[in-house]
Amino acid sequence: MLKRIVTIQDISCFGKCSLTVALPVISAMGVETAVIPTAVLSTHTTGFTGYTFRDLTADIPQIAAHWKNMGLTFDGIYTGYLGSREQVQIVSDFFDAFRGSETKIVVDPVMGDAGKLYAGFTPDFAGEMRKLCQKADVIVPNLTEVSLLLDIPYPEQYTEAQIRSYLKQLTQLGCPMAVITGVRYNKTQHGAAAYDSRTDSYYTVFREHVPEQMHGTGDIFSSVLSGALVRGADLEQALSIAVNFTADTIAVTVPDLHLYPEGQGPWYGVQFESCIGKLTEYCKSL
Repeated sequence: MLKRIVTIQDISCFGKCSLTVALPVISAMGVETAVIPTAVLSTHTTGFTGYTFRDLTADIPQIAAHWKNMGLTFDGIYTGYLGSREQVQIVSDFFDAFRGSETKIVVDPVMGDAGKLYAGFTPDFAGEMRKLCQKADVIVPNLTEVSLLLDIPYPEQYTEAQIRSYLKQLTQLGCPMAVITGVRYNKTQHGAAAYDSRTDSYYTVFREHVPEQMHGTGDIFSSVLSGALVRGADLEQALSIAVNFTADTIAVTVPDLHLYPEGQGPWYGVQFESCIGKLTEYCKSL
């Protein structure tokens, strides 16, 4: 029977991130994908100027109430960017209302990158996100978000032992599994590390490091990870598929960066569309 996931995050009408990525990517994995947009933007917010923004916070409870009346159930719930404390609380209530015994909940605690908070967030927002992470099965922070969730300095440098310690501390927030993205132990490889506290197991997957920082790759990674888990993959399998597909999208984009206006390629996003065939191949093992 076809699996069903709902993803809750903003949608950029133009640009490759958030729901604009999650919907096609998870659908391509053979998972029915329902969406709850938390906001509608004319474009994503990196590189573009003059974009429009409409907050949809008030609509989320109404959508949830309608779905509850319909008796809808979900095999997975995946959250991305949430723009306010109010949205975090509403999503927490959604978890309570729709979580079944087999529902996988994945929280990407989007708050910042490269050691800095995203615009509009304050450090105390991390406390609200920490509470949401307690209700997740898997959380997927980058290293900036790790520092915020654990209330530690941003790690400019780190060892494998430190990453393992961070992973274990993250699961002590209340979620059984944690994944840290953007992990590098050397100059040539880039990937992610994961920990399953139920089995005390650590996993890592790496691909070749590319110096350009591509917009939206975190959303692609979390979307693929969520889709794979809902398809029945264990954490190790899901990590491998997510790292490899994300790396594939970067690899296919880099040769075309010179075709974009100067500097535009990395912030516009990756050509994930060209790699959908690879994603369906990865999913055949599930």
